[in-house]
Amino acid sequence: MVHLMLGNVEPGTSDDEIQEFLVRYGFPPYDEIEHVPGDGSRPAVALTFHSLNPETLGKLQPRVHNLFWKNRRVTAVVLRDHFK
Repeated sequence: MVHLMLGNVEPGTSDDEIQEFLVRYGFPPYDEIEHVPGDGSRPAVALTFHSLNPETLGKLQPRVHNLFWKNRRVTAVVLRDHFK
């Protein structure tokens, strides 16, 4: 199980929109999602993938890191279990 932190997500973005965005760039469907609002200026989502290993997610991550989506530059960081 690995985690992807998707940061600077447009407020109000639905789980379905996030899923569609990631699938468009070759990601498999995520298994769990947790919204991390922070102070509200740069909300994030923590996504859990049970079917991926860290190396595979690491190869997918550059596809969306620093991508401009929904009027924001999105960041993507792969997290290991001990960071979650």
